[in-house]
Amino acid sequence: MSDLTIWIVILVLGVGTFLLRWSFLGALGNRPLPLWATRMLRYTAVAVLPALVAPLVLWPPATQGQTDPARLLAAVAALAVGVVTRNTLAAILAGGGTLFAMLYLLG
Repeated sequence: MSDLTIWIVILVLGVGTFLLRWSFLGALGNRPLPLWATRMLRYTAVAVLPALVAPLVLWPPATQGQTDPARLLAAVAALAVGVVTRNTLAAILAGGGTLFAMLYLLG
């Protein structure tokens, strides 16, 4: 690709991102959202966070894309603590602690 093509793609994506964010903040920012939209937006983090974490657990760059037991156990620990305590910070700390412990124990 040429430099011009890359810059055009960057600019178009930037404008598109701006317009998507403006549609909620600028156009709808001073009005209450409908109940159905508010209800759906509550699940945004629940949908986005697993999508960000799953590839790092199943195909971690640190192991050249090979799944390893340390990351799987850390994910299971974070999930279990999150389900039991319903506390995000506790789940993150449990997953991080398990990951560091397993990397130390397994080498």
